[in-house]
Amino acid sequence: MSNTFKNSMVSAVGTANTTCYTAPTGSQTTLIGLSVANRSNAEISINASLRDFSNANAETFLIVDAPIPSGSALVIIGGDQKVVMEAGDSINVKSSAAASADVIASMLEIT
Repeated sequence: MSNTFKNSMVSAVGTANTTCYTAPTGSQTTLIGLSVANRSNAEISINASLRDFSNANAETFLIVDAPIPSGSALVIIGGDQKVVMEAGDSINVKSSAAASADVIASMLEIT
């Protein structure tokens, strides 16, 4: 088994549901960090969800309508909290404003 730490970064996430990371085929992934930064001049709210590939892409929210003040960031996953992902599962983020959020997801891929 091979263990690989990775980051996935997406800039300027807006009002469309944006896939930030998809677990690759033939692997299991542990999401160890998910941070969203507000890059706009006003408060935004964000949603983050996990899409379950093996369950017809059923969406389960990690956080809903979480406010992030201008110039701030929100750590959704980190510290003691982790999320296990199977092949094809994805992490998605959406903001209340266009091009207003930067996302960093950190994970451990096990193949």
